[in-house]
Amino acid sequence: MKSYQTTFSIKRLWIILSVGMVVMFGILLLLGQQIYQQAPPIPEAVKSQSGETLFTRADIETGQNIWQSIGGMEQGSIWGHGSYLAPDWSADWLHREAEALLALSATPLPAGVSPTQAEAMRKAALQEEMRRNSYDPASGAITVSDTRARAIRQVQQHFVSLYDGGDPASLKLRRDYAFPVYGELSAAEARQLTAFYFWTAWGATTDRPGQNITYTSNWPHEPLVGNSPTTGTLLWSLASVILLLAAAGALIAYYAKQFDVWRGDILPEGGMATSDLLGQAVITPSMRATAKYFWVVCALFVGQVLLGIVTAHYAVEGQGLYGLPFAEYLPYTITRTWHTQLAVLWIATAWLATGLYVAPMLGGRDPKFQRLGVNFLFVSLLVIVIGSFAGQWAAVHRFFTSLTANFWFGHQGYEYVDLGRFWQIYLLIGLFLWVALVVRALWPVLRREGGKSLIYLVLVSALAIGLLYGAGLMWGQHTNIAIMEYWRWWVVHLWVEGIFEVFATAIISLLFVQMGILRTSTATVMVLFATIIFLFGGVLGTFHHLYFSGTPTSVIAVGAMISALEVVPLLVVGFEAYTRHKVEHEAEWERIYHWPFMFFAAVLFWNLVGAGLFGFLINPPIALYYMQGLNTTANHGHAALFGVYGMLGLGLTLYCMRGLTDVTRWNLKWIRISFWSLNIGLGMMTFLSLLPQGILQTYASIEHGYAYARSAEFIHSPIMQALVWARVPGDVVFAFGVFAFAWFMVQAFMHGRKPTSETVAIPKPAL
Repeated sequence: MKSYQTTFSIKRLWIILSVGMVVMFGILLLLGQQIYQQAPPIPEAVKSQSGETLFTRADIETGQNIWQSIGGMEQGSIWGHGSYLAPDWSADWLHREAEALLALSATPLPAGVSPTQAEAMRKAALQEEMRRNSYDPASGAITVSDTRARAIRQVQQHFVSLYDGGDPASLKLRRDYAFPVYGELSAAEARQLTAFYFWTAWGATTDRPGQNITYTSNWPHEPLVGNSPTTGTLLWSLASVILLLAAAGALIAYYAKQFDVWRGDILPEGGMATSDLLGQAVITPSMRATAKYFWVVCALFVGQVLLGIVTAHYAVEGQGLYGLPFAEYLPYTITRTWHTQLAVLWIATAWLATGLYVAPMLGGRDPKFQRLGVNFLFVSLLVIVIGSFAGQWAAVHRFFTSLTANFWFGHQGYEYVDLGRFWQIYLLIGLFLWVALVVRALWPVLRREGGKSLIYLVLVSALAIGLLYGAGLMWGQHTNIAIMEYWRWWVVHLWVEGIFEVFATAIISLLFVQMGILRTSTATVMVLFATIIFLFGGVLGTFHHLYFSGTPTSVIAVGAMISALEVVPLLVVGFEAYTRHKVEHEAEWERIYHWPFMFFAAVLFWNLVGAGLFGFLINPPIALYYMQGLNTTANHGHAALFGVYGMLGLGLTLYCMRGLTDVTRWNLKWIRISFWSLNIGLGMMTFLSLLPQGILQTYASIEHGYAYARSAEFIHSPIMQALVWARVPGDVVFAFGVFAFAWFMVQAFMHGRKPTSETVAIPKPAL
């Protein structure tokens, strides 16, 4: 019987979680409304003072679609979001236009004016002209001076030559940027693409009406036009650090107070289970059907790493692989697209398969047609992966003749949601089918007495996985990119980084309870508490991705303060590590779960390092102002995405393999090699290559401006190239770990599977 105190604590935690989520998502939507209202306007026309039309709205919107069709964020970036090899096109255009306008403004020196004074006067005039907001809401037109119109035409010609491939002088830059060999645009398409680039640069250098802050809050750092950090950027950064210290102290004090209580209540009331309860499970047909999901996990994992190696090498050769004309078939844009997508796909597949495997085991039976649903979902997954990848390849190779067809079936160009709209909808339907399969299998558990909070948390997080991916359908083919970015980060941050982790945490706790090594009441309180402190920072922490994406300054204030709280739960990782150690080493039979537990322990380590240290390195607005889109972001992304979510996916895979295969015949040598190779290789990759590259780029960004830190001149400098090569040892060690894991999986399946039955004969501890 549960005590009144435990019941009240769980009820109170549910109330805090429910009310908190309503408030947090309410603020998220409220600021989203402001983004809609204050996004940089797309003009009906851009004209010179003499009446010449430089660009039309149709040019800008079509240019955005052309940019998407050739890879979008996978070939350079816009407003700092995208890939790291080619320039940030907004910053690159802005810098080139400022230089061109400054050169065109040169006039003979007046009497008594020194060259230094004249230079200062020209720069002051340049800043006044480029920052002045000449957008007329009535006509929808932007008007620029005739001199600036000439500068714009000069910069436009540079980009037209770069993209249509007609100018031999541009070939070196095409190679440095790793452009596709056969991906040239027509001159007309290239001119429309430049309209989009101009508009993104215009938003980055033009003051908002009535303010002296640009639409992107003075990002990027560009001394020529007076773009430097705003006062708010600095002050909110300092405030976030203070809040972090205060919240960290409060949370650690709370944990210290509760720790003795939790430590004494970790084990089940009747004591630790004396045998492996899950080992007595007889696998149902639908559980057996999940085995092929884990085969796909291995295949996608191997493919992702191979594509990552090729993508990293393009930073050296551009359009080749050790002299081989690899880019003719798989250019950088494609390899990076598939590399980033596969990272999400194999991790998500591991988590989804775990849900399909665990739900019937906990429910005690296979619902009718459960196996059919699992198999249909698997086929759909393969169709989505193959179909979306084929569409992206066709788009980059210019096989789509219609930009609308590209939007639906080709390459959307937005990082992590690159797949065409048709494939997005198909995947969303598949996710809701997965939710239905998990819910119907878990339904019998809800009829039992006690411990329903954990089940409810699993069900709610499963439903949220389907709903939050639907945010990717909230933009259309011609949506303002500032608005698109708002919804994209719902998917990338809230879906990938948020709700999936809640689901995985709840599932792991349920398994620990089912194994008889963790008390139900303690597990429930700890999971609810962890969910509260994680989501309270995580939901509004979405805004730290949107500081400089054409959003109002309120986004910086909220994002800076709340995203600091994302780091707070990671500071008490030692308590969680102790708890897991306590329950994972109490009985002899637990040795068979040693390696799944080891991967879970690695999650804790990389949560602290990859998500915590590397994440907070770039999260404060003043840091991200100089670092956005540099290799400091890649450093955080690799350490957090694989170190946390990838390790968790592998741990869950091994957990399910415990039931699908004969654990007594596992070749533990290969899993041991895989574990240490993956962790050591990831550490080498980050500390020897990505982090030093990012720090050097940050110095260049502060000292010379952001455009220089992303330029081919700097990226292909000897020291940066040396640091790219310094990644090779870590990549080799990491890749060896990947292949070792895949080989372990092959051997495990070859050496025997467990019998299949329609029921699960497993002693059920009281939930």
